[in-house]
Amino acid sequence: MKQPHIVVVCQARMGSTRFPNKVLLPLAGAPLLQRFVERVSNARHAHTVVVATTMRSEDGAIMGLADSLGYNWYRGHTTDLLDRTYHAALTHDADIVVKIPSDCPMIDPDIIDLVIERFLERYPNIDYVSNLHPATWPDGNDVEVMSMQALQKAYVSAKAPHEREHTTPWLWDGNEDIRCGNVLNPNGRDDSMSFRWTLDYPDDYKLIRSLYDALYVQNPEFSYAEIMEYIDAHPDVLNINAHLCGVNWYRHHLGVLKTVQPTETRMWNSTSTSEAA
Repeated sequence: MKQPHIVVVCQARMGSTRFPNKVLLPLAGAPLLQRFVERVSNARHAHTVVVATTMRSEDGAIMGLADSLGYNWYRGHTTDLLDRTYHAALTHDADIVVKIPSDCPMIDPDIIDLVIERFLERYPNIDYVSNLHPATWPDGNDVEVMSMQALQKAYVSAKAPHEREHTTPWLWDGNEDIRCGNVLNPNGRDDSMSFRWTLDYPDDYKLIRSLYDALYVQNPEFSYAEIMEYIDAHPDVLNINAHLCGVNWYRHHLGVLKTVQPTETRMWNSTSTSEAA
């Protein structure tokens, strides 16, 4: 059987309502997006990596950076991320699509490969595998893998706004026609509500910058294990964004998500940082 072509789609835009321009913030001497794509590209199974941004004029900066670094890019729909991901994958002749958002600059290439390998073990008799349903990894290690056929089904069939905005819920949220799998954290714990190195708010950036400052100089390809070792030795670093642990997009859609429980998210109100709906 012909080896399937694996395309990793990395969603990125300048116009985040919570933290505008976050993807181009400096990180270890380069734009954050560059550091993120470097890590994703180090995954052995990442045959093609595509930065998928929007047609908005401000996102020309993202296209320009990707182009200058020799990375593939695609410009598509601003708010329909399912549409953008589907067409980015289609344009690059994907058989298997991996979705990783650019707000995961700490992502370990070995975790990407682990989730892809679990998918490949059952391919083509599998539609979707992630490490998110249920989530057991620290927030910011998001890897979703799906067949192009499954993504196309979602593109045609998904109607609800949250299914279009968040790309994959039509696949994993209780759809009996979709064959799903999940990769648990091998440490046997659920760390998804206790650790957070995703990038949504300024305090997230402070934590990520602190970890990069400590780890990148020692090893630019620092691993998940090295992150955890550093945190074990410097637990106070977690205080930077501890108030945000567990805060995720689920909280806005608990009334419509069939397989997500209230314990998998946390509400958050801040007097210092506004959050657009």
